[in-house]
Amino acid sequence: MLRFMFFIVAAFGVVVSSAEDLKPVSAFASIADRAERSAALFTEAAKVIEHPRCLNCHPADRTPTQGDDLHPHNPTMRADKEGHGPAGLPCSTCHQKQNTPTNVTPIESIPGHAHWMLAPPSMAWQGVKTGDICQQIKDPARNGGRTLEKIHEHMALDTLVGWAWHPGAGRQPAPGTQKAFGELIAAWIETGAACPGSPKT
Repeated sequence: MLRFMFFIVAAFGVVVSSAEDLKPVSAFASIADRAERSAALFTEAAKVIEHPRCLNCHPADRTPTQGDDLHPHNPTMRADKEGHGPAGLPCSTCHQKQNTPTNVTPIESIPGHAHWMLAPPSMAWQGVKTGDICQQIKDPARNGGRTLEKIHEHMALDTLVGWAWHPGAGRQPAPGTQKAFGELIAAWIETGAACPGSPKT
């Protein structure tokens, strides 16, 4: 049985919901210890961060992966330092400004977004433990110089992040919604941005 089930509006072919939802911020209110609550909030948000829709663009090296099984990108691709394909073969060669239906299987559509690109090397997440990803995300030296407020803005509002919930035909969306994800990240920050597995301070 598939772990993630989703409903489709047949008339439009648009994914509108994922069966695995995200718990609301209120579900963590009973955790009295602030740091424990913060870490639990991040762990819940990590259902999105560690989902294949995100992991494929946060690979262990400069080579993106594809699918729910994170198989190697076909054709073989290696991103440059800016997060795009090599000279002569930029990501936009195949990845247009929106998802492009192919009407064939197993690749039913090609992902698309105006700013399609690979995450920077410092934000490689594949094979990284949840707590270590958390540390990466809040470290300005590894997150592109972002403050926690900018991290929230990126995760809650950035439309490239939002693609994870509208990935095109043949792909399972990330759990919950971008709004729910953003609320979890906001609450994580408000409670001290503690990371899972970190010692209490």
